[in-house]
Amino acid sequence: MRSRRSLLLGPARLCFRLLLLLGYRRRCPPLLRNLVLRWRYGKVCLRSLLYNSFGGSDTAIDSAFEPVYWLVDNVIRWFGVAKTDLATVSICKKCIYPKPARTHHCSICNRCVLKMDHHCPWLNNCVGHYNHRYFFSFCFFMTLGCVYCSFGSWDMFREAYAALETYHQTPPPTFSFRERMTHKSLVYLWFLCSSVALALGALTVWHAVLISRGETSIERHINRKERHRLSLKGKVFRNPYNYGCLDNWKVFLGVNTRRHWLTRVLLPSSHLPYGNGMTWDPPPYVTTAPDSVLAV
Repeated sequence: MRSRRSLLLGPARLCFRLLLLLGYRRRCPPLLRNLVLRWRYGKVCLRSLLYNSFGGSDTAIDSAFEPVYWLVDNVIRWFGVAKTDLATVSICKKCIYPKPARTHHCSICNRCVLKMDHHCPWLNNCVGHYNHRYFFSFCFFMTLGCVYCSFGSWDMFREAYAALETYHQTPPPTFSFRERMTHKSLVYLWFLCSSVALALGALTVWHAVLISRGETSIERHINRKERHRLSLKGKVFRNPYNYGCLDNWKVFLGVNTRRHWLTRVLLPSSHLPYGNGMTWDPPPYVTTAPDSVLAV
């Protein structure tokens, strides 16, 4: 059989080599020359393709692991099903990254923020997991400072305001330029501190209510929609992150012991919040954990 094949393939190879030699000559017809060039070009492409696909390290590794893949697909499954807690992680539609629970995408910062509450234009930053406590502390102590200035300067404000009313009397009072600027500055200071105390105080109270409920500003809107949706089905919505009013404040402020109310709340502290912002397991000092009916 081999001798017959060699007798048949020998003349064919000889004829093809003669055609290749004729392709080098200029007297060769253009059609034959183009045919030879196309054949050589295709031969180079085919060799390059086969070398890249079959000669790479990835192909060799995949070929070596084929028995392992077969063993896993056909043998390991008979050992039993592994019982594990499957965690569902959603994908952000904007940045196409895994989005943990309580994480939301900020359109201004163009990134996902862990436990996002809102984007603060005054801070030019998002309020989230790692700076939510600092934001609330700033609002709370700023409100106390404005209230202190308003009450402390009440008597001076009354005197300065009474002096301003005498400016339009005849004859005009004999106040110097420095005294006039002092009167106007005191009135401006009192109105500024009082207005900031009212506005910032309302914001502080609002966030205090949200913290007591164990939710953020974004989660409030989500929970309200879910509460309405489940009420139509005759079900009761429960926030899975609500551990009770006192425990919510402990988790938010990072209070583990009694002395932490002094060292971590009243005094400046740079301690990190509880957890990593990815998973939300109840802290060990939480007395009662709610039933996770819905994960926001």
